[in-house]
Amino acid sequence: MDALARLERLPLGRPHYRLLLLLGFGWALDAMDVGLISFTLPALSRDFGLDPVGAGLLGSVGLLGMLFGALLGGRLADRFGRKGVVGYSLFLAGLGSLLTALAPSLSWVFFFRFLTGLGLGAELPVAASLMGEFSPKAHRGRMVVLLEAFWAVGWLLAALMGYLLVPSLGWRAAFLAGALPALYAAYLRLSLPESPRWLVARGRAAEAEALVASWERAFPGPLPEPRPEPAPRPLPYGALFRPPLLRRTLFLALAWFALNAGYYGAFIWLPSLLVAQGYTLVRSLEYVLLITLAQVPGYLVAAFLVERWGRRPVLVGFLGLSALFAWLLSRAASPGEVLLFGALLAFFNLGAWGAIYAYTPELFPTALRGSGAGFVAAVGRVGGILAPYATGALLPLWGPGGVLALHGGLLLLAGVFAFAVGVETRGKPLEEA
Repeated sequence: MDALARLERLPLGRPHYRLLLLLGFGWALDAMDVGLISFTLPALSRDFGLDPVGAGLLGSVGLLGMLFGALLGGRLADRFGRKGVVGYSLFLAGLGSLLTALAPSLSWVFFFRFLTGLGLGAELPVAASLMGEFSPKAHRGRMVVLLEAFWAVGWLLAALMGYLLVPSLGWRAAFLAGALPALYAAYLRLSLPESPRWLVARGRAAEAEALVASWERAFPGPLPEPRPEPAPRPLPYGALFRPPLLRRTLFLALAWFALNAGYYGAFIWLPSLLVAQGYTLVRSLEYVLLITLAQVPGYLVAAFLVERWGRRPVLVGFLGLSALFAWLLSRAASPGEVLLFGALLAFFNLGAWGAIYAYTPELFPTALRGSGAGFVAAVGRVGGILAPYATGALLPLWGPGGVLALHGGLLLLAGVFAFAVGVETRGKPLEEA
């Protein structure tokens, strides 16, 4: 029997959940590394005498590394396999965080944040592709959103470290704690299975057969009869920019661009924006910690709805509501309103992130899944790079409310582009989505 058909017929079980935890723990540590810059930026700005523009550049440099990492990681994953890229890139991210903690000057902080971003950018889209390639189509979207939900765990860890460590021990202690991914990477590299779909696409059918057989042994009792699965076919990289993939590549890249700009421009700067509104640093970090808690139920609701309503409607709807609550947060006049609208923004915005991570790998065939997901993520990082810098430049002119309203508009634009992709992938085989 065909290995991919046998893989597809497996019910969700222990191997799937083990893979989810292996990838998810690394994903959480990645999110912690990304989030640390948000919660250490006020302290870094104070220690190095950064103005808002300089602080914006520091917030952007990690995203610049993520841009190059996504482009490079996606191509390497299609060429050499998903497993190695996920393991080594996670190690690189942890090493970058460790070196940031030890940086002797501001220029070295910039360089090591770029290095951290290089690892993060390579790991995230490839890990989502790997999770999707192992999951049966009836549960594929939910499993990828649950993987993305670990982002909230990591961001919460970053918020806790910012709240507990930065005021008393300084920003170096927080980045030192963020170096944990380097210790985890060795175990992750040895424990992850390679994608059977990638193995078949590369002509390594015997290895795919052996891997699927090992998963089958984890399910006692009779298994459902396998149904034929379309075989992955080789495609050149240029197929991403020709019909029928061109429309998907274009609008998905634009959606990633606007989502990254709206998200990073708002959330990296949120503690600083609250400080600019008159709250103390400790109170601002406390508020952002509480707002971050709302990310977890946002992911869980999105994980349920992507298999009930579909990827595209959940993504578009959550982005629209994110835009609404970003605008309301820009007009918040009391601590209660800051917490309420901030929490609702976090709920819907991070649910949208879960949906786009589930949606993106399904829109590209196996031979180009890493490359396609890496390319659109890289375009997204351009938005993420520009937004923190633009926020710093516009803050003196527009004020905190004005820049938050701008990011709400970007999130609305992301929803428009996601709607324009025009394809629903729920329940379809990966090669036919």
